[in-house]
Amino acid sequence: MARWYIIHAYSGFENKVRDSIIHEAERLGLSEGVEEVEVPTETITEVKRGKKVQVERKFMPGYVLAKLNMTDDVYHLVKNTPKVTGFLGNNNKPQAISEKEAARYFGGVEEAKSAPKKQVSVDYEIGDQVKVLDGPFASFNGLVEELDFDKQKVKVSVSIFGRATPVELEFEQVELVK
Repeated sequence: MARWYIIHAYSGFENKVRDSIIHEAERLGLSEGVEEVEVPTETITEVKRGKKVQVERKFMPGYVLAKLNMTDDVYHLVKNTPKVTGFLGNNNKPQAISEKEAARYFGGVEEAKSAPKKQVSVDYEIGDQVKVLDGPFASFNGLVEELDFDKQKVKVSVSIFGRATPVELEFEQVELVK
Protein backbone atom coordinates (compact mmCIF):
# COMPACT_ATOMS: atom_id res chain seq x y z
CA MET A 1 0.00 0.00 0.00
CA ALA A 2 1.38 3.39 -1.00
CA ARG A 3 1.90 6.01 1.71
CA TRP A 4 3.12 9.60 1.67
CA TYR A 5 6.70 10.35 2.68
CA ILE A 6 8.57 13.63 2.96
CA ILE A 7 11.94 13.67 1.22
CA HIS A 8 14.55 16.22 2.24
CA ALA A 9 16.36 17.71 -0.77
CA TYR A 10 18.80 20.53 -1.41
CA SER A 11 16.91 23.79 -1.44
CA GLY A 12 16.36 24.99 -4.98
CA PHE A 13 16.64 21.48 -6.45
CA GLU A 14 13.16 20.19 -5.50
CA ASN A 15 11.88 20.00 -9.10
CA LYS A 16 15.08 18.33 -10.29
CA VAL A 17 14.77 15.76 -7.49
CA ARG A 18 11.12 15.08 -8.41
CA ASP A 19 12.01 14.58 -12.09
CA SER A 20 15.01 12.37 -11.24
CA ILE A 21 12.96 10.10 -8.98
CA ILE A 22 10.24 9.65 -11.62
CA HIS A 23 12.79 9.08 -14.41
CA GLU A 24 14.84 6.57 -12.41
CA ALA A 25 11.72 4.69 -11.29
CA GLU A 26 10.70 4.25 -14.94
CA ARG A 27 14.23 3.28 -15.96
CA LEU A 28 14.56 0.66 -13.22
CA GLY A 29 11.01 -0.67 -13.62
CA LEU A 30 9.90 0.61 -10.19
CA SER A 31 7.02 2.78 -11.46
CA GLU A 32 4.50 0.78 -9.41
CA GLY A 33 6.51 1.65 -6.28
CA VAL A 34 6.51 5.37 -7.01
CA GLU A 35 2.91 6.53 -7.44
CA GLU A 36 3.28 10.31 -7.09
CA VAL A 37 6.07 12.78 -6.48
CA GLU A 38 5.05 16.39 -5.82
CA VAL A 39 6.64 19.71 -4.94
CA PRO A 40 3.97 21.74 -3.11
CA THR A 41 3.82 25.25 -4.60
CA GLU A 42 1.60 28.29 -4.30
CA THR A 43 1.01 31.18 -6.68
CA ILE A 44 1.41 34.62 -5.19
CA THR A 45 1.17 38.13 -6.58
CA GLU A 46 4.19 40.35 -6.12
CA VAL A 47 4.65 43.96 -7.08
CA LYS A 48 7.91 44.53 -8.92
CA ARG A 49 8.72 47.98 -10.22
CA GLY A 50 5.12 49.04 -9.82
CA LYS A 51 3.64 46.09 -11.75
CA LYS A 52 1.81 43.07 -10.36
CA VAL A 53 3.52 39.81 -11.29
CA GLN A 54 2.25 36.26 -10.66
CA VAL A 55 5.05 34.17 -9.10
CA GLU A 56 5.02 30.49 -8.22
CA ARG A 57 6.71 29.88 -4.87
CA LYS A 58 7.53 26.61 -3.12
CA PHE A 59 5.25 26.02 -0.16
CA MET A 60 7.86 23.86 1.61
CA PRO A 61 11.35 24.79 0.32
CA GLY A 62 13.80 21.90 0.60
CA TYR A 63 11.15 19.20 0.73
CA VAL A 64 9.44 16.91 -1.79
CA LEU A 65 6.34 14.81 -1.06
CA ALA A 66 6.21 11.33 -2.53
CA LYS A 67 3.55 8.62 -2.44
CA LEU A 68 5.58 5.42 -2.35
CA ASN A 69 5.12 1.69 -1.90
CA MET A 70 8.16 1.50 0.36
CA THR A 71 10.39 -1.44 -0.52
CA ASP A 72 14.16 -1.74 -0.24
CA ASP A 73 14.50 -0.95 -3.96
CA VAL A 74 12.30 2.16 -3.74
CA TYR A 75 14.12 3.28 -0.59
CA HIS A 76 17.52 2.99 -2.30
CA LEU A 77 16.20 4.63 -5.47
CA VAL A 78 15.15 7.73 -3.51
CA LYS A 79 18.12 7.71 -1.12
CA ASN A 80 20.63 7.51 -3.99
CA THR A 81 18.98 10.24 -6.05
CA PRO A 82 21.35 13.20 -6.50
CA LYS A 83 20.56 16.23 -4.29
CA VAL A 84 18.54 14.10 -1.80
CA THR A 85 19.77 14.19 1.79
CA GLY A 86 17.28 11.68 3.15
CA PHE A 87 13.78 11.11 4.45
CA LEU A 88 12.05 13.01 7.19
CA GLY A 89 11.76 10.70 10.17
CA ASN A 90 13.56 9.20 13.14
CA ASN A 91 17.28 8.52 12.57
CA ASN A 92 16.74 9.22 8.87
CA LYS A 93 14.41 6.19 8.65
CA PRO A 94 11.43 6.98 6.43
CA GLN A 95 8.36 7.79 8.47
CA ALA A 96 5.09 7.90 6.56
CA ILE A 97 2.61 10.72 7.09
CA SER A 98 -1.13 10.24 7.00
CA GLU A 99 -3.30 10.99 3.98
CA LYS A 100 -4.93 13.71 6.05
CA GLU A 101 -1.58 15.37 6.74
CA ALA A 102 -0.52 15.11 3.09
CA ALA A 103 -3.85 16.63 2.03
CA ARG A 104 -3.16 19.47 4.45
CA TYR A 105 0.05 20.33 2.58
CA PHE A 106 -1.76 20.35 -0.75
CA GLY A 107 -5.11 21.50 0.65
CA GLY A 108 -3.51 24.36 2.59
CA VAL A 109 -2.14 25.73 -0.64
CA GLU A 110 -5.52 25.35 -2.35
CA GLU A 111 -7.33 27.00 0.58
CA ALA A 112 -4.89 29.89 0.52
CA LYS A 113 -5.52 30.34 -3.20
CA SER A 114 -9.30 30.24 -2.86
CA ALA A 115 -9.50 32.42 0.28
CA PRO A 116 -10.70 35.86 -0.67
CA LYS A 117 -7.99 38.38 0.06
CA LYS A 118 -8.97 41.77 1.37
CA GLN A 119 -8.64 44.12 -1.57
CA VAL A 120 -7.10 47.42 -0.65
CA SER A 121 -7.04 50.20 -3.18
CA VAL A 122 -4.42 52.86 -2.71
CA ASP A 123 -4.54 56.27 -4.31
CA TYR A 124 -0.76 56.65 -4.47
CA GLU A 125 1.91 55.09 -6.66
CA ILE A 126 5.66 54.61 -6.57
CA GLY A 127 7.32 58.04 -6.61
CA ASP A 128 4.34 59.90 -5.07
CA GLN A 129 4.71 62.19 -2.06
CA VAL A 130 2.80 60.83 0.98
CA LYS A 131 2.24 61.88 4.59
CA VAL A 132 2.57 59.38 7.46
CA LEU A 133 -0.63 59.45 9.54
CA ASP A 134 0.31 57.44 12.64
CA GLY A 135 3.14 55.55 14.30
CA PRO A 136 6.57 56.84 15.28
CA PHE A 137 6.90 58.76 11.99
CA ALA A 138 3.50 60.51 12.19
CA SER A 139 3.40 63.85 10.32
CA PHE A 140 6.58 63.03 8.34
CA ASN A 141 6.41 63.32 4.56
CA GLY A 142 8.18 60.89 2.25
CA LEU A 143 8.35 59.29 -1.19
CA VAL A 144 6.77 55.90 -1.98
CA GLU A 145 9.52 53.42 -2.97
CA GLU A 146 7.65 50.08 -3.01
CA LEU A 147 4.11 48.72 -2.79
CA ASP A 148 3.52 45.16 -1.53
CA PHE A 149 -0.13 44.22 -2.04
CA ASP A 150 0.25 40.73 -0.52
CA LYS A 151 1.50 42.07 2.81
CA GLN A 152 -0.43 45.32 2.37
CA LYS A 153 2.69 47.33 3.13
CA VAL A 154 4.28 50.38 1.58
CA LYS A 155 7.94 51.33 1.79
CA VAL A 156 8.35 55.08 2.18
CA SER A 157 11.62 57.01 2.09
CA VAL A 158 11.36 59.50 4.97
CA SER A 159 13.90 62.26 5.61
CA ILE A 160 15.21 61.94 9.18
CA PHE A 161 17.97 64.36 10.24
CA GLY A 162 18.62 65.14 6.58
CA ARG A 163 19.03 61.50 5.55
CA ALA A 164 16.59 59.45 3.49
CA THR A 165 15.52 56.46 5.59
CA PRO A 166 13.31 53.66 4.19
CA VAL A 167 10.35 52.88 6.47
CA GLU A 168 7.86 50.03 5.98
CA LEU A 169 4.29 50.95 6.89
CA GLU A 170 0.76 49.62 6.48
CA PHE A 171 -1.27 51.00 3.57
CA GLU A 172 -3.64 52.73 6.03
CA GLN A 173 -0.79 54.57 7.77
CA VAL A 174 -0.10 56.92 4.86
CA GLU A 175 -2.08 59.26 2.63
CA LEU A 176 -1.32 61.07 -0.60
CA VAL A 177 -0.15 64.65 -0.19
CA LYS A 178 -2.40 66.91 -2.26
